[in-house]
Amino acid sequence: MRNKVSVGEYLAFLSLKYDVDPDQFFNAISSAWEKQKAKCGELLIECRGKKQDSAIFLMTRNSKVLAQFPIPREFLLEQANPIRNYRTTGMIHRHTSRENDGQYPSCIKNLRAGMKKINLRAKILEIPKPTLVFTRFGNYASVANAFITDETGRIKLCLWNEQISSISVGDTVQIENAHMSLFRGEPQLRIGKNGKVSVVEKMEPEEIQS
Repeated sequence: MRNKVSVGEYLAFLSLKYDVDPDQFFNAISSAWEKQKAKCGELLIECRGKKQDSAIFLMTRNSKVLAQFPIPREFLLEQANPIRNYRTTGMIHRHTSRENDGQYPSCIKNLRAGMKKINLRAKILEIPKPTLVFTRFGNYASVANAFITDETGRIKLCLWNEQISSISVGDTVQIENAHMSLFRGEPQLRIGKNGKVSVVEKMEPEEIQS
């Protein structure tokens, strides 16, 4: 994100990377312009130096420096939040995918198509009846697109063969080394040959009935 990106693109990238609401982020930066410091969740935004038409901002979390960036005053005077608008661009999704390659998004709402090496803890909502498919390797396999959820959202999880029978509705599972893809235009979490899904908390039958 260092070369040839606009202020809006960079701030949109930061809001995605550190999982902050774009409206709260924009308001915190605007407040820091006026009051020198402002909080945005766990983030502290500080105005470190101001000129007539721009200022340098520092973003920290628990005293650790996360980013430093200049912002022109005209950017903060825009009526519509420009950060939110930039979060939907393809460029931001591509950069987020590269930044998250080798890192581990901690919640479903952070997942984007193209991300790899994803570790995620979630709860099994639904496991449809498996479908028998003929694979490109010349054999038959069972596949089911389960629905999983956490406190931030829900998404489909593609399961194969013994993965399907290893989990049950209501289980909390740990997904490791998965990747995000699009299937018929719909986002889907997939577990590759080096990934795995394991139960970390089993739902008891009486809890399911209640």
